[in-house]
Amino acid sequence: MPRNAQKLLWKPGTMLYPVPAVLVSCGEYGGVCNVFTVAWTGVVCSDPATCSISIRPERFSYRIIRESGEFAINLTTAAMAKAVDWCGVKSGREFNKFREMKLTPQPAKFIKAPLIGESPVNLECRVKEIRELGSHHMFISEILAVHADPAYFNPSTGFFDLAAAEPLCYCHGHYYRLGKHIGKFGFSVEKKRKKRPPSR
Repeated sequence: MPRNAQKLLWKPGTMLYPVPAVLVSCGEYGGVCNVFTVAWTGVVCSDPATCSISIRPERFSYRIIRESGEFAINLTTAAMAKAVDWCGVKSGREFNKFREMKLTPQPAKFIKAPLIGESPVNLECRVKEIRELGSHHMFISEILAVHADPAYFNPSTGFFDLAAAEPLCYCHGHYYRLGKHIGKFGFSVEKKRKKRPPSR
């Protein structure tokens, strides 16, 4: 298609894709807790480390998070796709999702909500502000701690290879795994090293 071709004009909508498909856990480890799927999530500040999740008020976990003021964001993988989808369409009012999807609850360090053992990365979050925006309310939250699976950490390079876990993302009603690596941050301005002539 030519670059100057006229694009389709649609009404305003949530077309900011892809986004991470995460599992949010809330409640109390060893007590009443729940896990549900969230796609409206993201980083809002790096210092202090702050993120947000947006939830419909009618969801079962909304009241739990609003009253407890805490939750965990659990990154997901391609291997967890079925659990991610199931936890998004089924309600915690009717099912124990940890048990039904064979997810492993683990204790956190700073919050009472459980972490998900199968997740490669877990973020402990404490709510700082709630913005009632419309269909969704945004929970702006401080990240208190990050738990990372050592299986994806290379001690010799000091690099955490999250891509090896095949992170799951959501794009307009469908789930996808992370694709081909294109470049690292700053690659477009990085100076290329000159090749040295072979030594004689």
